Amino acid sequence: MLYSVLRSKIHRVRVTEAQLYYQGSLSLDPDLMEAADLKEHDWVQITSMANGVRWQTYVISAERGSGTVRANGSAARHFAPGDEVIVLAFGYASEDERATFQPRVVFVDENNRVQPATGETTH
Repeated sequence: MLYSVLRSKIHRVRVTEAQLYYQGSLSLDPDLMEAADLKEHDWVQITSMANGVRWQTYVISAERGSGTVRANGSAARHFAPGDEVIVLAFGYASEDERATFQPRVVFVDENNRVQPATGETTH
């Protein structure tokens, strides 16, 4: 049997843009994607700390080094610039893998720059 597990998360990243008239997705700075082991078109869940909304979509690349976290399409109705969100990616693991697996957790500063894993965010 395979179990669904949290594979990685970007903790308390700030939404920088919301673009309603786009086909949909979440645009992320490739620096954030790489830190969280996300590839273009990976399925993610976005959780808003402002209003509790959970939204599922896929990731696309934004400009490297920009700190971009852009909610595209209908997600723009739920996530506004300045909102803190958590981006979650899930995967599947066998029972043996699940016993020792640890998700990758990415912490950021107020400009969405990757920070050392200290257990706390800087904002």
